[in-house]
Amino acid sequence: MNDNEDKTIPFPGVLDELFDDDAVPVHLLFRLSDMAADEAAEFQRRWPEVTDERRRVIMRHLADLMEENFAVDFAPVFVFALEDALPEVRIAALDGLWDSTDIRLIGPITRLMQSDEATLVRAAAAAALAHYLLLAEWGQLPDRIIPGIVESLLAEYDNPDTAVAVRRAALEALGAASHPRVADIIEEAYEDSDPAMQMSAVFAMGNTADRRWMPTLIAEMESHDPDMRAEAARAAGLIGSSDAIAPLGNLTVDEDISVRLAAVIALGQIGSETAQEILTALLHDEEQAELHEAVEEALEEQTILSGELALLDLDLAEDDLLDETRISLN
Repeated sequence: MNDNEDKTIPFPGVLDELFDDDAVPVHLLFRLSDMAADEAAEFQRRWPEVTDERRRVIMRHLADLMEENFAVDFAPVFVFALEDALPEVRIAALDGLWDSTDIRLIGPITRLMQSDEATLVRAAAAAALAHYLLLAEWGQLPDRIIPGIVESLLAEYDNPDTAVAVRRAALEALGAASHPRVADIIEEAYEDSDPAMQMSAVFAMGNTADRRWMPTLIAEMESHDPDMRAEAARAAGLIGSSDAIAPLGNLTVDEDISVRLAAVIALGQIGSETAQEILTALLHDEEQAELHEAVEEALEEQTILSGELALLDLDLAEDDLLDETRISLN
């Protein structure tokens, strides 16, 4: 069935097929994007009658589609599902809202972090708040939302009764905040006896985009734990320091595929000529065929980054020229 045929199916019939016990017809999930008011009402009326397993599967599919396809909008479905009885559905809904800029959702998401009965839902809510915090720090959302989010995250992190998974998510989110306590919190977590907390500290280091953490990250690239090596590579890529290029190059031949992939992505984010040479060599190495798709994407990201930097340089040059013109006229 093609897309045009899908659109001819009456909406109640779409729901009949989606909510049936057979395999989920993924192509019909696109009909849940940009629903009309009456369609949304019909979906919400029938949703509680759907079996638990079916709701889990549908919501996870929707979250995955939202990540892969920027042309769809399932946000109203996800907002509705934040109150679903199943923790797995609430988590998928939070995942689906990963790129939302609707600041009206900060309150409901914060309440989920603070009081949801399921630890993993609370952790997912903290991760969702990280996105809002990051956008606000970048100036893409109003900075007035920052204090409330940071205060809520700090309260969860500081509470000794908070589950480790939630404390970790709060710590990782706080890495994006320009708050005076952030560096101390990261250092404290990095010295924690729990390896999981240490890994979240490394994650948070990357979110700070602060070069001060580079010596630690480079050291962790030699960790015996492949998960830590991968996390250190990811964090180094976010910081973007050229100091990481050589150790990241070493990780491209790591025994663990997840580490190699993390190193490739990080090299693409750093975007220097040396990083490009390493990636190009990997692309021509047939023994690294399993990395080629990631390498191509990393090289493409470098091209985009180079173009953005060129435009920035042009803007700065034009500003300098305008300043010189004003001075000469005065």
